[in-house]
Amino acid sequence: MKIYCFNNRNTILAVILFLLPLPYLYAQVNKDTTKSLSPVSVYYNRWERKINEVPNRITKFNFKQQRLQNPQTMADAIGVTGEVFIQKSQMGGGSPMIRGFATNRVLIVVDGVRMNNAIYRSGNLQNIISFDPLALEDAEVIFGPGSLMYGSDAIGGVMDFHTLQPKFATENKTLVKGDAFVRYASANQEKTAHANINIATNKFSFLTSLTSSDFGDLQMGKNGGQDSYLRKEYVERIGNQDVVIKNTNPYIQKQSGYHQNNLLTKLRYKPSEHWDIQYGFHYSKTGNIPRYDRLIEYAAGNLRFAEWNYGPQFWTMQNLQIVNKKATTLYNEAKLIVAYQQYEESRIDRRRNNNNQRTQTENIDATSINVDFTKAINEGEEIFYGAEWVGNIVGSKATNINIANNLQTKVATRYPDGATWNSFAVYASYKKEITEKLNFSSGLRYNTGQTKASFDTTFFRFPFTSSNINNRNLTGNIGLVFKPSERLQLNALASTGFRMPNIDDIGKVFESAPGNVVVPNNQLKPEYAWNYEIGVQYNKPENINYYLSVFTTTLNNALTNRPFSFNGQDSIMYDGTKSSVNAIQNVANAKVWGIQLGWELFFNKHIKWQTKLNWIEGHETDDTKNEQVPLRHAPPLFGSSAAQWQKNKFAFELNTQFNGQINSENLAPSEKAKTAIYALDKSGKPFCPSWYTVNLKANYNIGKLQLHLGWENITNQRYRPYSSGIVAAGSNLVTSLRYSF
Repeated sequence: MKIYCFNNRNTILAVILFLLPLPYLYAQVNKDTTKSLSPVSVYYNRWERKINEVPNRITKFNFKQQRLQNPQTMADAIGVTGEVFIQKSQMGGGSPMIRGFATNRVLIVVDGVRMNNAIYRSGNLQNIISFDPLALEDAEVIFGPGSLMYGSDAIGGVMDFHTLQPKFATENKTLVKGDAFVRYASANQEKTAHANINIATNKFSFLTSLTSSDFGDLQMGKNGGQDSYLRKEYVERIGNQDVVIKNTNPYIQKQSGYHQNNLLTKLRYKPSEHWDIQYGFHYSKTGNIPRYDRLIEYAAGNLRFAEWNYGPQFWTMQNLQIVNKKATTLYNEAKLIVAYQQYEESRIDRRRNNNNQRTQTENIDATSINVDFTKAINEGEEIFYGAEWVGNIVGSKATNINIANNLQTKVATRYPDGATWNSFAVYASYKKEITEKLNFSSGLRYNTGQTKASFDTTFFRFPFTSSNINNRNLTGNIGLVFKPSERLQLNALASTGFRMPNIDDIGKVFESAPGNVVVPNNQLKPEYAWNYEIGVQYNKPENINYYLSVFTTTLNNALTNRPFSFNGQDSIMYDGTKSSVNAIQNVANAKVWGIQLGWELFFNKHIKWQTKLNWIEGHETDDTKNEQVPLRHAPPLFGSSAAQWQKNKFAFELNTQFNGQINSENLAPSEKAKTAIYALDKSGKPFCPSWYTVNLKANYNIGKLQLHLGWENITNQRYRPYSSGIVAAGSNLVTSLRYSF
């Protein structure tokens, strides 16, 4: 049993049960029954749909909300929704956890193109920071498996981001509009500058957006938390020696800052009312990102690493989208998306008092083609169907440089160079309005995939020299939406999801923890998920919005890291250390269950109160023993609550973000092993303490100027979110100025 915030699970549940009736009681105040469920549009099944026709739990946020919250990165942007938990190993990161799944079991989609690639790993990922929250138009998170339309990886959910859309002029004159923006934050000395401009006629539109951010070392809070969180010393290279320096201000997390640049350009052409053609170019590049959780590791009482950086993280995407809305026998609307992405990421590490600096660099070329159709059979029936091809090529290099004499030698690469990952699928979904109150939907996807790799035996005497894994999967869903009244909606959904083994699963060689090395395995199969959920939504516009979702997901044939035999041996020498051998294997299963609930109360047209709560539990097969243990990616109880006041040109919000506690006996064994990042209980065992923050946000519009002021973590709490390596920001003053024209 997990123990949550206030160190008492029963207290939390009692509070929830006490608060649950409040929205319903408040909803009785207004007897007006003329308004129905809000017809908010979301992109579901790759097409725009009304949210009250969709059986999934979906949360949506838009550009206006982003302006009030003013997040630094896209990871922060999705975290402030209060429904997605964000883990950070370093400040330049953010790994979303959705319904107990994370990393390569949740899918990122940008402008209709999947961002997940062949080396997305089970360890924490930071790819979500590659795109710019200041270039975001809107986004939604689709909870639960999304494999029907999005294929592999969409087990926990889909994060679907839509960047700024070029607008057309509505009159016979050129449209020119845009924004200029600057922001400063005190906790990490953030300095961000952004500008975007849209120039358009009736048929042509050009949009570009540019953002540059510089983040200094992050300062933690001073209240609460343990002294083990403090950065008391760090390693600095002075002359030709690694010197341990005492940190004069241990609240400053030395060697955590980084910088980042983003560019977005779009060209849009609409030759007639039936055709819409758009080209988009995304560019993102960071500087070195220090991996803070490794830099605070100790071995034999001393700091273990002198350097550990993610090298410059580079991402570009070019995509062409063609939409035809002229009704034909085969479709009412057709869409073609062709995309080409390039990724580069690297790892640069060097142990203290060791002159050998290792750099591992990965390059991925990813191409995808999607063709999608929607066809209205009659007024109450509609079908969606399409096909997808995705291809990835992985390049992997590694070198070792002696920083004392610049001697360069080759070392083992992280992945097999030249490996490929391909997927082809056809899919269809059907929606029928059975009655005015009942909608039915279902769908199927047939997916084939291939993972190929050749292994270099120069550094490791692999028992095989190549791998060729072919997969076939059938996945689907069936859902009902029942609306007994104009305000009340009940949902039921059964869905499946899958994840094909990728290059990271079959081919990597790396140190997962000190003294443990992961080696390749060419005998892997896909993992498969079954999901069931029910939900209720009550909506009384400008009075009450209320939702409750209950779900359970079972993952079978799960891929997990387990002890392995390499050439008949259970340990090998790796990077000068005798290390136990592990490999990714289909030997696990997992089960997750939980509740998502929230409400939005409108006291009058200016004041509202919003609360979101997420309770997730689960278990999975242990990495070392054939037994069920707490699920690694099931966070503690978490959520947010906010009171907001808006009138004319002014918006003001007081909110709290909070997380519960996980006691030592309820931590996953893999988390207990991370002794550098967890607090210790009275028995000296690692655990995750509860925490909260109180935050103020305010926007004020002065003509074309918008001034934002924020005070985050007002009480200056010192806390480290669950599974995170870096301690969160202490008291943080944020100010920004936007000029719109």
